[in-house]
Amino acid sequence: MKPKYQVIIDDMKSKILSGEYSVLDKIPTESSLQQNYNVSRHTVRKAILELSNEGFLRSEKGSGTYVSNLYKTKYSGNTNNKKTIGVITTYISDYIFPSIIRGIERRLNEDNYSLLLASTNNDVEQEKKALEMMLSYGIDGLIVEPTKSNLYNPNIAYYLLFMEQDIPFIMINAYYEELDVPFLSLDDVQSSYLATNELILKGHKQIGLISKEDDLQGKFRMKGYIKALGEAKLRFQPENVFSYNTETKENLSTDLKDFINENRGFLTAIVCYNDEVGLVVANLCKQLGVSIPDELSIIGQDNSYIAQNANIKLTTLTHPQEQMGNDAADWVIKKLQGSKDVSNEYYYQPRLIKGETVKELEN
Repeated sequence: MKPKYQVIIDDMKSKILSGEYSVLDKIPTESSLQQNYNVSRHTVRKAILELSNEGFLRSEKGSGTYVSNLYKTKYSGNTNNKKTIGVITTYISDYIFPSIIRGIERRLNEDNYSLLLASTNNDVEQEKKALEMMLSYGIDGLIVEPTKSNLYNPNIAYYLLFMEQDIPFIMINAYYEELDVPFLSLDDVQSSYLATNELILKGHKQIGLISKEDDLQGKFRMKGYIKALGEAKLRFQPENVFSYNTETKENLSTDLKDFINENRGFLTAIVCYNDEVGLVVANLCKQLGVSIPDELSIIGQDNSYIAQNANIKLTTLTHPQEQMGNDAADWVIKKLQGSKDVSNEYYYQPRLIKGETVKELEN
């Protein structure tokens, strides 16, 4: 458990960095803070002293305590004037993220920019902490992969603060629909459309979908699946869709095992949310004695390194990965250099990569 004075410090920093308390604003009196946090005067004073030492507050004798802007100087002051770009991704070492980060890092190094990296584990509270860290450090630009992008995000105020401070930022893989912000994204509708259409062309009519419901990619990939079924005059059947989210992902293998068992002999193919899910399905089928692709065809998405190195050659769709990272960094650099000739929206087009997990059915 955090010491009581640290709770006050963290909360005050959060209010300052989110703009609830602006520079030069007077903070509540010591007596008010005592009541608000239910602590002693000594604890309040210890917290204020620490915040003053870090440059967040300044006290004036006989007047009160005010929000200072010295923390910006303290954290952003690079003696070599090297600009720093913040990067916030949902994950760092998993799936396609190492490739994206590699692309960002390579482009930043070309122009001698520093990189400040944070991850959220697709958790809004961790995203909040990452955004506060970036604001504290005084970054010059920001690249963000949104957290739970298909849900309302309580951290919107932080992004508005970046806008107010003219700190350029761009989102990758998804975006928050509540904000009008620049972004780079795979055309996720087209990706899932191509996957579903490939199965339809191979004679499949009972096609399932595994979708992630709290990320925008999941919403768009479901849209592509529905679009392909509609064009082929195949009925969309809700019971053929298995949905999960960040919290239930922990039980994905167990839950999918039930889904595969229940639909055995009915579904002939499944479009998977991504390669990671595709390989979970492949492993479960092996355990259950379901032959791939003879009994069940599967398609992943993203052409990730785990698919490229798996024991089974998964049919999948491309994702720009390293190129996206490079382009995001290039966008921020150009913005900082004053260029107005930069696109604020860009969709990468996916390509189908044929593997050994799709079977053509006989008419």
